[in-house]
Amino acid sequence: MIDDLLTPDYIFEASWEVCNKVGGIYTVLSTRANTLQAKFRDRIIFIGPDIWQGKENPMFTESDNLCAAWKKRAVENEHLSVRVGRWNIPGEPIVILVDFQPFFSQKNEIYTDMWNRYQVDSLHAYGDYDESCMFAYAAGKVVESFYRYNLTETDKVIFQAHEWMTGMGALYLQTAVPEIATIFTTHATSIGRSIASNNKPLYDYLFAYNGDQMAEELNMQSKHSIEKQTAHYVDCFTTVSEITNNECKELLDKPADVILMNGFEDDFVPKGITFGGKRKRARTAMLHVANCLLGTNLGEDTLIVGTSGRYEFKNKGLDVFLEAMNRSNRDKDLKKNVLAFVSVPGWVGDAREDLRERLKSRDKFTTPLHCPFITHWLHNMTHDQVLDMLKYLGMNNAPEDKVKVMFVPCYLDGKDGIFNKSYYDLVLGEDLSVYASYYEPWGYTPLESVAFRVPTITTDLAGFGLWVNSLKNQHGIEDGVEVLHRSDYNYSEVADGIKDTIASFSDKTPREVQTIRQRAAQVAEQALWKHFIQYYYEAYDLALRKSVERLKRG
Repeated sequence: MIDDLLTPDYIFEASWEVCNKVGGIYTVLSTRANTLQAKFRDRIIFIGPDIWQGKENPMFTESDNLCAAWKKRAVENEHLSVRVGRWNIPGEPIVILVDFQPFFSQKNEIYTDMWNRYQVDSLHAYGDYDESCMFAYAAGKVVESFYRYNLTETDKVIFQAHEWMTGMGALYLQTAVPEIATIFTTHATSIGRSIASNNKPLYDYLFAYNGDQMAEELNMQSKHSIEKQTAHYVDCFTTVSEITNNECKELLDKPADVILMNGFEDDFVPKGITFGGKRKRARTAMLHVANCLLGTNLGEDTLIVGTSGRYEFKNKGLDVFLEAMNRSNRDKDLKKNVLAFVSVPGWVGDAREDLRERLKSRDKFTTPLHCPFITHWLHNMTHDQVLDMLKYLGMNNAPEDKVKVMFVPCYLDGKDGIFNKSYYDLVLGEDLSVYASYYEPWGYTPLESVAFRVPTITTDLAGFGLWVNSLKNQHGIEDGVEVLHRSDYNYSEVADGIKDTIASFSDKTPREVQTIRQRAAQVAEQALWKHFIQYYYEAYDLALRKSVERLKRG
């Protein structure tokens, strides 16, 4: 069967996150590139927005030689503003960055054409809609230009658009170059995310929601419209997990043709003796910062627990994590002191100078600093959800508390002023991680955690958690991943589940912990791209076959 799949000669992928690190889609594209480069050497071309003009983009190396003849023509004859180079990631794929600003002058004509051909409603556009759609349209024009100059109708060509932000590019190409097969991937439906973010119950009532009606209620008509119409018109519609596919069926009135689960590469995970050294240094750094902030003497046997991700308080389960820490603090079954890190970028100001002074000192401190639960000052100290909940719960990291919570509200980029280590250089120091997501189409954070041999607690409302449940020999934290059942209304049970799992883990012997850590790594191995790339090949085959049928229909 695999041998019968149609294989593209060229693949173009457009995303707002090409050479532009914003969220999880960057991880999807940048880790998968190496696998596709190995198979389609320089015939996989990524298209991203040129938003770094005049500034050094560390992710992009421009080249004057790549596609030079085409670029000259595109710039001079077609007035496209493009830069060609390579993405500084494993595989170093070719990238075309396009300046979409010139298309704003044609915006009304573009939107009218999209309405007439594909019933895309851009009337209610606001915020990032115009910017995204002009980039998408520009990406479509770039692919059209490249195709006409370099390729012929005998070449099998795929254009894959990621998220509603690039949908217009796929629709433009269906008209302009119908020979190109189109794939659209939604990583999360705009309406599903919005329902969840607005504290409406998403899952129990999913069958009863009407996507168009909810788009109107939530003022999301235009984003929903481009997403829905693209899903219906492209040759192959895809999403990243079964849980998001349920949203697609109900809110977009279209199930995915293929589910493209998010794999990853473990080339950023240190090996052997290096791993042991990095883990030791990470733990030392975390305990040192905590002891200086808290005026405590937390030792090596402290259980370090962490959560991280985007600051989506409910969707990422930060609320239930803090509730669980509060309950753990009163749990008689907890056998160790717990140091819980909430590493979530907030509206961060400066690194705390009083903490920096203590970190430089060789003294041992026995009194806590003022506000002994945050490492960097925020611009909105009085209106921050994490700080508000700690206050509401009465969690103030008192000396007698078995659970101490530390809020790290900055990007861990190696130069934050307190840890000065990257996220990956710290996360491997944890003993246990918690990602109690309420809305999580896939969930890279728990996957990265187990890749670093840190067992994790997640939920079955995350695509990753749902996938783990489908694996053989997965029976909870003993096998590296605890998947808690989560619904619209069982917040309290989830908090108890986290508390009980932490208590159980705190009672494990070093040998048992070692076994659990090895099993966690084995889960991660099953999610490598070499296992998941097959779904992409199936999507390419389906899109190519459908495009042939579409051309015949004329």
